[in-house]
Amino acid sequence: VQLVESGGGSVQSGGSLRLSCVGSGLAFSMYTMSWHRQAPGKERELVANISEAAARINYLDSLKDRATISRNDAKKTIYLQLNSLKPEDTAMYYCNAKRRSESIWGQGTQVTVSS
Repeated sequence: VQLVESGGGSVQSGGSLRLSCVGSGLAFSMYTMSWHRQAPGKERELVANISEAAARINYLDSLKDRATISRNDAKKTIYLQLNSLKPEDTAMYYCNAKRRSESIWGQGTQVTVSS
């Protein structure tokens, strides 16, 4: 069972990135998927989550107008489109798959935004 994130990088303030997370070894469509981030010295926080069949989607308030989460169950992939990035968005971004008591984390992808 594995989640692999990609798409991070270094961008200037106002730029955009599209993060991807590919799952393997799990019944992907049955999981609630989410993106979290952790900046140095700070706690990990939920960025966005998307339930099975995208029935429910939630966003961190500070990203609500700048982020879009989506899923493609056929490709076992979720995406996080980040627009109008700010330096405070700099963090390691992690993908998570959750179903009942099971919680699976990826290794993360770094997003760095310079002013």
